[in-house]
Amino acid sequence: MRITILGAGAWGTALAIALTARHATVLWSRSEEQAARMDQTRCNDRYLPGRALPADLRVTPDLELALAHAADGLLLLAIPIASLRPLVRQLQQRSFAGPCAWLCKGLERDTGMLAHQIMASELPRSAAGPLSGPSFAEEVAQGLPTALVVAGAKELCERVTAGVHGGNLRVYSTDDVVGVEVGGAVKNVMAIATGIADALHLGHNARAALITRGLTETRRFGEALGARAETFMGLTGLGDLILTATGDPSRNRRIGLALGSGIALAKAIAELGHVAEGVWSAPAIVARAHALHIEMPISEAVCAVLEGTASARDAVERLLSRDPRAERS
Repeated sequence: MRITILGAGAWGTALAIALTARHATVLWSRSEEQAARMDQTRCNDRYLPGRALPADLRVTPDLELALAHAADGLLLLAIPIASLRPLVRQLQQRSFAGPCAWLCKGLERDTGMLAHQIMASELPRSAAGPLSGPSFAEEVAQGLPTALVVAGAKELCERVTAGVHGGNLRVYSTDDVVGVEVGGAVKNVMAIATGIADALHLGHNARAALITRGLTETRRFGEALGARAETFMGLTGLGDLILTATGDPSRNRRIGLALGSGIALAKAIAELGHVAEGVWSAPAIVARAHALHIEMPISEAVCAVLEGTASARDAVERLLSRDPRAERS
């Protein structure tokens, strides 16, 4: 299959490395300088240092060439949620009509839209959906076993599975697009919360409670948007939450660790050097939850810390002071 990946960050590069072994793969970078450097050094030193690019992988800054390559194959959008709308508008301007899947996880900050809603507003089609799941880019680049989920119409799921499934990459499918997207978005916020708790040395009991109650918040939010509850017990719900909240490579967890240690948000982001989607999605998630009259106390606590209206310690104390209630509520 001819596959194009738009976005040469860590995840896009890792997936390109994995897929080039089985498919004719093109990796697009919006930066001409980055594309030239990667092509010359055969490495993405900025986002995935130490991992060699396959000789057969083509790296290009030419969007026209990249889209033409995927016209009869598969297009994967490996960009942050904030970059999705501008990129999709470029696809619309170029009348791209092939199947595509996006890898971003979050809500658009200004609109509160999930990725499928952005796609529907800018480039409506049935052959599009999210590809998500518990996956650290470094491990995918190493060829370690990873399981993902594609969501959407049957034809899309079959195309993505044919392109991505194989070797140490497993792909499962579902038609619950909302559930897959909500799980991927909210787990980033919960990972920040868990990082804060770990930085404050609150213990394993507190970590387990945050992850479990965070899953409840995720399910509650997702169901209000039309998702199925069982989706949140799968790879893109519980699986992705466990990985992101406990794994050391997790960007969002690292932001939480920094905030819990008293490091300012701007400094934490600068030191991270990558996008931590939870930072930008948290306000949109809380705003949309309020509009739906959904309680999301952990997400609200994270927002308070991100916005500087509460210290990490104060945010935890507010959560602990909440009135008791039934576990399922």
